[in-house]
Formats: sequence, structure tokens, C-alpha cells
Amino acid sequence: MENAKSVKLILEDGTEIQGQSFGAFTSAAGEVVFSTAMTGYPENLTDPSFAGQILVLTYPMVGNYGVPGEELYESISKIFESDKIHIAGLVVNYYSEEHSHWNAAKSLGDWLKEYNIPGIFGVDTRMLTKILREKGAMLGKIVAEEDVELHDPNQDNLVAQVSPTEVKHYGNGQHKIVLVDCGTKTNIIRCFLQRDVELIRVPWDYDFTQLDYDGLFLSNGPGDPKMCTATIQHLQTALGQDKPIFGICLGSQLMGLAAGGDTFKLKYGHRSHNQPVKLTGTQRSYITSQNHGFAVDTATLPAEWDMLFENLNDGTCEGIKHKTKPFFSTQFHPEAAGGPEDTEYLFDDFLKAVAEHKGATK
Repeated sequence: MENAKSVKLILEDGTEIQGQSFGAFTSAAGEVVFSTAMTGYPENLTDPSFAGQILVLTYPMVGNYGVPGEELYESISKIFESDKIHIAGLVVNYYSEEHSHWNAAKSLGDWLKEYNIPGIFGVDTRMLTKILREKGAMLGKIVAEEDVELHDPNQDNLVAQVSPTEVKHYGNGQHKIVLVDCGTKTNIIRCFLQRDVELIRVPWDYDFTQLDYDGLFLSNGPGDPKMCTATIQHLQTALGQDKPIFGICLGSQLMGLAAGGDTFKLKYGHRSHNQPVKLTGTQRSYITSQNHGFAVDTATLPAEWDMLFENLNDGTCEGIKHKTKPFFSTQFHPEAAGGPEDTEYLFDDFLKAVAEHKGATK
């Protein structure tokens, strides 16, 4: 890339890595994390769960297929996971300035510029990932002309920053589902709308317990789940009832906290499209798409709760379920986007539980 300006990536341990700028020529600070996904950067960059993070992509060449143009489906994006880029910065090895794909509308660099997001290329991302695996995710900054202070985004209520401020309605199906939006991926909404539901999308701190609904869904989102005190309080009320509840990612952590358990920060998190998980009590495993930095501590869960899925790489909790009530969650993303769709059936399981509960209460 000709005439690219020099920039630095600086980690909190003092590591300095020289590289070249693409995207916006500006400085930014955040938590430096890595993803091993080979494709799917349009989805990843628009995933609200990445808010406040400087994302390192381990795949050696990035940008070769550009960025697709926007298309709408039921008033939401058909392609992206939200209406903007959420990462604080992007780190890659080789940035392909020239892109080629049938639905590409712009380059990755131009897309980053639109949202004033800095990128740095020419970085040995294998070496950088080894540092993050050994020392854990750490604070860092991309420095252009002006220096910035390091900042820990996990000290902020990131969910409040990415959650909508108004209630929104979608569809007109037979089951009325409340979606608590803590930073939901758009494909979650698509998955529900394809299954004949009426979806009520509410802000993270909205008192949904006052609504008439058939089932409750808790979305993914960024940051420390313990910041979501209002959501946890409302969820505790819902857990005292019998209406089905399904949580994904941050939603799983919130369910664990509301049930009386605890959560902890993972050393470097799970961010990829190829995380293996096992369904507890079986020999059945699935390949899953993941993006999280916290997990539920199953040792702290009350006796009426079990671990539903286990991560086969490190043994951590990938979902929980109640022993007698229709409450369950997954730490991974059944809706994928991008990644495997092996576990999308869980949406059907949830809606089956909703139908059964409605039938039992008539």
C-alpha cells in the first residue's frame, strides 16, 4: 500500500509494534483481543460485543473481499450485525488494498474511515497472538500523530452504550417474545422472524416484567455482565415464574448471575468460528461461533442448575439450564453470522418450550 503512514500498537506491558495505517489515521485505546476466524470481518466488526476492543485478526490476509453494500430485511440489516462498526481499532498482518467480490461495495479501509476507526497492518499477528495467549488480553492503543491514554473498556457500562433507548416491534407471529437487547446481533432477530414470532425488542434496563409475553430472550453484548444490575434484577423476577427463557453469550452470564451464581473474566476469551463444545451428559459435540471475554463459574450455581454445554478446549461453561423449569442459555452463538450454523436448532427448542408452556397454561 503506497504512501501509508506509520503508526504504532502499544500494549500495557510496554510492547511496541510498528506498522502502517489503513482506515482512519487517528489514535484509539481499548482492550486488545484476538480472533482466529478466517472470514466474516463485516459481521465481526459490526458485532456490538466487540465494543471498546482493539481486534487482532490472526488470518494473514484481510480485506481481499471488501465490504458488501447494505440491504434491509424487515427494517433491519440483512448483512451486518448492527448499524455501525463497534471495534475501537483493527490489527492485521497483510491488508489487501485491492478487493474483489461480487457484492463488494467498498474497501475495508474506506469502511473504517467512515466510522473514524484506525487500522494497522504490517504486524506479525502470530507473534502478537502468542503474547496475548501467554499474558492474556491486555490494554493497548493504536497511536497515530497524537498519543492517547490507555483505557479499560470493562470499567464502562458498555451495554448501556450499545443498547437501544426505545422499544421496537417486529413481526406478527403466533408467539410473543421479548428480546432484552444488551447489544444484540441482527442475525438473532432474523432467526426469530424466520420462525413466525412477534418480537418486542427492549433496552437493557427496561422493566420487561410488566409486559405480556410468551417467552423471554436475553441477547449477547459487550463488557462485564455485572454492570447490568437493572437487567439482573428484572431477570430475577422472571426466574421466579415459569415462562421459557433463552439466553445467548452475555445473556448466559446474566442468567447465571440472576440465578445466584458468579462470573469470571477469561484469560484471553473465546473469539473464533471454530470453538468445540460438548452437550453435557452426551458424547455429542458441536463447532460453534463465539465472542466473549467472561464466563459463568458453574461451581457457584445453585443446586437446581446444571451446565448445559462445556468448552472442549478449556472446560469452561458454554451454557446452563434449570433442572425443572424451561430456562437455558448458551455462551456461544447458535445464530452464527459468521460461522457454523450447527446449533441454530436451539431457537426451535426454545419456541417449542414456549408453545408447550402456552398450551399447559390455557
